[in-house]
Amino acid sequence: MNRNRLGRILVCAVLALGWQTSMAAEAGKTATADLSRNANASLKQLYASVPQAKSLGQKALAILVFPKVTKAGLGVGGQYGEGTLLQKGKAVAYYNTAGASVGLQAGAQQYSYAPFFMNANALGQLDKAEGFEVGVGPTVVVVDQGVAKSLTTTTMKDDIYAFIFGQKGLMAGLGIQGNKITKINPK
Repeated sequence: MNRNRLGRILVCAVLALGWQTSMAAEAGKTATADLSRNANASLKQLYASVPQAKSLGQKALAILVFPKVTKAGLGVGGQYGEGTLLQKGKAVAYYNTAGASVGLQAGAQQYSYAPFFMNANALGQLDKAEGFEVGVGPTVVVVDQGVAKSLTTTTMKDDIYAFIFGQKGLMAGLGIQGNKITKINPK
């Protein structure tokens, strides 16, 4: 890939992230009560559809639940969602997840996302460096139906287990994506 093309790709990614961030700001922040209620309802939905998630939740130090993440793109894309950090079933903090992507992609979708923080070190990374970047820091395992079936208390050795569930819509593509989780103070 030549330098001009790489430069154009990086410029598009930065513009997409700026667009996505301004779109999120215009949408306004969801009230804390709504975020907490939606997070608990989404977590119950996950537990009902993946019983192993409930066992994992009982062992987790904290669970960050994003009830609705919206992702859209056509060549350049973005995603945004707001969520609640739950410890022992109680809301203790609020976060957003934002990302940009560039590549061969088209479509739009919504989904729920819940990373389970298994230890204090992983949870501590959440507020370091002005936002937690997925793929940097603690070990994150994305759990699908196959992985979930094999999870037991003796096989759980990773820092964070992430569930993506409740997908609606269609998004297809191949590209470069960045995602960041940042603490927020909703109204």
